[in-house]
Amino acid sequence: MLAISSRKIAQVILMGHELDRAEGELRGFIEALNEDEQAELVAVMWIGRGSFEPADFREALATAYSERTTPTADYLIGTPHMSDHLESGLQELGIDPGDEEDALL
Repeated sequence: MLAISSRKIAQVILMGHELDRAEGELRGFIEALNEDEQAELVAVMWIGRGSFEPADFREALATAYSERTTPTADYLIGTPHMSDHLESGLQELGIDPGDEEDALL
C-alpha cells in the first residue's frame, strides 16, 4: 500500500522523539527519501493528526504533492508532535508502529 516502508517511518518516529539530539540525522534521513516517500510520510502524519481520514489517503497524498512549498524535512521537524502523529497515522492505516520501532531499538 505505501511506497515508504513502515520501518522507515518508525526510524523517523524514533529520531523525532530524540529531536534535541538527532535533528541533523533526522533531517538527513528525510532528505534522502525519494519524493514519493516524502509525500507519503506527510500524508501519514496528516491522517494521524486528524486532518484526513484513513479512507482519504489518496486525497492526503495528492494534497501533500500539490501543497509542498517548503522542504519536507523542515515541514515535518517544525510540526509539533510529529512523531505522535506518525504513530497514530500508522495505527489508523492498520500498521502497528510498535513492532517496527522495537525492531530498530
